[in-house]
Amino acid sequence: MLLESSSSDEELLFLWSSAASKKKRKYWVHPINTTREEQGEFSNIFLDLLKDEQRFYNYFRMSINSFNELYNIIKSDIEKQNTNWRKCVSSKERLVIFLRFLATGDTFKSIGYSYRMGSTTVGKIVREVSKVMWKTLQPLYMAEPTEKAWQEVEAGFNEKWRFPNCIGSIDGKHVYIKCPPNTRTLHFGYRQRFSIMLLAVVDPDYKFILIDVGTYGKDSDSTVFQSTSFYQKIVNNQLNIPGPKPLPGREKPVPHVLIGDGGFKLETFLLRPFPTSVTIQDERKRTYNKRLGSARRVVESTFGI
Repeated sequence: MLLESSSSDEELLFLWSSAASKKKRKYWVHPINTTREEQGEFSNIFLDLLKDEQRFYNYFRMSINSFNELYNIIKSDIEKQNTNWRKCVSSKERLVIFLRFLATGDTFKSIGYSYRMGSTTVGKIVREVSKVMWKTLQPLYMAEPTEKAWQEVEAGFNEKWRFPNCIGSIDGKHVYIKCPPNTRTLHFGYRQRFSIMLLAVVDPDYKFILIDVGTYGKDSDSTVFQSTSFYQKIVNNQLNIPGPKPLPGREKPVPHVLIGDGGFKLETFLLRPFPTSVTIQDERKRTYNKRLGSARRVVESTFGI
């Protein structure tokens, strides 16, 4: 579930245009930006990077083959047409700018200086390519899991982390942002910063299975989880999760579960650690916490924590 603006894109564009029209622009295109095709970073470094696999990877955080595969998939959806007034930014340069933003986290202004274009143009490119990426790649690489896919995830957690009947590690991550206008403290979390939440379920190989992005930073992991569409599907048994099965060496069937930290509410389909005060005198519970902690950390590693 993505956070949606209360205003449509057309309304926001109209308001921005009205405000901009009140200011007298010194340049239609700044003289520095008119040299983009000759002196911009894309024109001067991209072809050289294609000759060096390691430097290409360092620059984009992906291999040349992955870049070409991605470009071929989304090329037709990010292409723009030239007009009588100006030449458009090529589809390849648009993808390069988007990937550079993801790889560095630089501001639109900083990237704009490097590529000889306005910061608003960079921001528009990032937003447009991002929407195309999700729309195109999500059905291919993050489709709703089938029962067989869940079974493979469970086998992986059992084999690699010695935690049977586990179908995913779940956690939330705060993505820090500037406070959006008119939101007051909705995005202000316990870390004393403004943020939106990324909630994710991850498999034993550090790959995302399910995600939810855009919830207010003030909300807890458990609150965010309960507001997601996949939580409702789990509750209503609509997410293709396999039925209960016995743990190794046992006969009584038990449900398949997600595993999370103490910030989540205990559910029949979600396990969390025992409180430290409970485990002091109980070796079995300490062992359980240790196993759960090891398996659960795959989601933190996937976040890069």
